[in-house]
Amino acid sequence: MTQFTLADRLATLPPYLFAQIDKVKAEVAARGVDIISLGIGDPDMPTPDFVIEALKKAAEKPANHQYPSYTGMLAFRQEVANWYKRRYAVELDPKTEVLTLIGSKEGIAHFPTAFVNPGDLVLVCPPCYPVYAIASRFMGGVVQELPLLEENDFLPDLDAVDEATWEKARCIFVNYPNNPTAAMAPRSFFEKLIGIARKHNVIVVHDAAYTEMYYNENNRPLSIMEIPGAMDVAIEFNSLSKPYNMTGWRVAMAVGNASLVAGLGKVKENMDSGAFQAVQEAAIVALRDGDAFLAEIRDIYRKRRDTVIAALNKIGITCRVPEASLYVWARVPEGYTSSDFVTRVLQETGVVMTPGNGFGAAGEGYFRISLTVNDERLEEAVSRIASL
Repeated sequence: MTQFTLADRLATLPPYLFAQIDKVKAEVAARGVDIISLGIGDPDMPTPDFVIEALKKAAEKPANHQYPSYTGMLAFRQEVANWYKRRYAVELDPKTEVLTLIGSKEGIAHFPTAFVNPGDLVLVCPPCYPVYAIASRFMGGVVQELPLLEENDFLPDLDAVDEATWEKARCIFVNYPNNPTAAMAPRSFFEKLIGIARKHNVIVVHDAAYTEMYYNENNRPLSIMEIPGAMDVAIEFNSLSKPYNMTGWRVAMAVGNASLVAGLGKVKENMDSGAFQAVQEAAIVALRDGDAFLAEIRDIYRKRRDTVIAALNKIGITCRVPEASLYVWARVPEGYTSSDFVTRVLQETGVVMTPGNGFGAAGEGYFRISLTVNDERLEEAVSRIASL
């Protein structure tokens, strides 16, 4: 069989983080080891019944079997605007400031296609979701890292960036509540970032996929669109995947500055299709009627978080107690690298965790646990880790 050479943009990519983990996991499973995966943040609980019922009804409509709009159903975009008004007191024009996505990863990955030219400077904040840098490099962007350090509460040090760099920067990717560190950003951080972005005409790309996965009603995560001036420079990506257990449904939204939304929409018109309309109709029901369900889900994850924190502390592994997200971000024991520790845990116990360096060099010395397994399996997993 003829072997063809990959395009340079693919040939220079590091292996995708979770693909590497899956390979080792398969090798361990082949030995007959019972695998418990605390690796990928894919909710283990089913999509709520009221959303499934809405999908069934919507799937019976012949009109939903045809090509959907690239920008999404206006009814869905209107419900997104309603939700932002109710949740954040943010006013959005559903026609120009909201775009339907086939999952937020799709939108984030496509965004640099619309706004990053070869040689443009893109700022990313590792440890972070690898797609920010990968998509930017695909477009020829030059990526500069602003590391998230524990002593800075896992916030980028905006003051460490000189004026010349801000002047050159095309965009900056930020993500709060943060994956993988579970950090939250205060209003003061967003205000400062928006102020800098407006001064230097920098696009702010905010990945807000975890805003509804919080554990303190008195400290709910913010939308960057709440910040005065954000509409001038920012686009925010949000998703139904995590809060409504809809990762496989592939439905999300981008909101914000109309020109940024339109640019991303133009890419979608030329490179992919719209989301299945029946899924969008079900998503409308989730956004409209899902508040009680979200409260129940947060209680479940809070209990899981506390189980993991207690178990880790018992064996001398330190970590902050996360106030949001689906993750616990912890330091590896002394004497280990991130990869060495999670590999030993996987090979000796069958428990899959994610090495911190998989999210960038700034993640070295940490590992991530996902809370997306049921209580019984989670307790078994932490018991195995404690037995090392």
